[in-house]
Amino acid sequence: MKQPKFTFQLLNQHKKARLGLINTAHGEIRTPAFMPVGTRGTVKAMLPESVKSTGADIILGNTYHLMLRPGAERIAKLGGLHKFMNWPHPILTDSGGFQVMSLSNLRKISEEGVTFNSHIDGSKHLLSPERATEIQHLLDSTISMAFDECTPYPVSFDQAQSSMELTSRWAERSRNAFIAKPGYAQFGIVQGSVYQDLRKKSASVLQQLDFEGYAIGGLAVGEGQEIMFKVLNYTPDLLPINKPRYLMGVGKPADIIGAVVRGIDMFDCVIPTRSGRNGQAFIKSGTLNIRNSIHAEDDTPLEHDCLCPTCQNYTRAYLHHLVKVNEILGAMLMTWHNLFYFQDLMSRIRDYIKAGKDFDFIS
Repeated sequence: MKQPKFTFQLLNQHKKARLGLINTAHGEIRTPAFMPVGTRGTVKAMLPESVKSTGADIILGNTYHLMLRPGAERIAKLGGLHKFMNWPHPILTDSGGFQVMSLSNLRKISEEGVTFNSHIDGSKHLLSPERATEIQHLLDSTISMAFDECTPYPVSFDQAQSSMELTSRWAERSRNAFIAKPGYAQFGIVQGSVYQDLRKKSASVLQQLDFEGYAIGGLAVGEGQEIMFKVLNYTPDLLPINKPRYLMGVGKPADIIGAVVRGIDMFDCVIPTRSGRNGQAFIKSGTLNIRNSIHAEDDTPLEHDCLCPTCQNYTRAYLHHLVKVNEILGAMLMTWHNLFYFQDLMSRIRDYIKAGKDFDFIS
């Protein structure tokens, strides 16, 4: 059977908001899309089939963590990450750049790459553009990310320029190392912090490398929503209209909506799963802390009109009890609701774009 090509179809556009469909070797991705984070080959507290039931088309895996445990070569030997974790659908893997950059006391950056000591056992590793690309190939990632330096915030113009130029050189090496296969893709990452001239130069360099898609990095790193939106007012417009645009590490519902109306197609964030494990639920009116004693005798669901299994079958009182006594089931049910909420949000967003309507909801 012939493998499908990796393609992006722009189905409709309302102002800057885009409705699209990505076709891959592992299935379709409806955009705008939210990707649950499966750092170590699992979306925490969720079965893969439960993740799929929420409406997720794609999940994210983490190069840094998987290269350390169980190892990319081992996963390849066992048939790749899709088979290993029983997720036959699309997987995007980050390059590991963000994680190794966060190991400020355990790593050293050079032109070659990043030398770092494992946070697990202290063993020494070199993560270069070539090795990061190889690891993602071994994992059988549907969408691989080019290796980049995630520029911190705040940062001076000169520091941001130096970081962006290093990312550009690493992007070319990542592209040269990428093994092209039908239905697979590699995305370049636009850097440049809050400086428009740097973002413009970064986007120009990356487009010359003809990636299958483009990500915007270096945001959601402490700059705040106002500054992030200011960067997003112009950065998506620097990218090709016929390729997907991915905003890395975002985020909260209001951030997602604000980014969609500025032309972003793909998102990932640990917020729904991490919040769920810590007793916070996302509902249409905001957030709810199930640990609060007000819920101890509440026999209503988290959200009255929510169709997720948690809301259909369990009360706030029961969830309050589970979370208060640290039962695993509490983390599972809260996470299930949150992922369902995020996927329902994306579905509503897609419906609004299809209908050519302005968004009249903020969560």
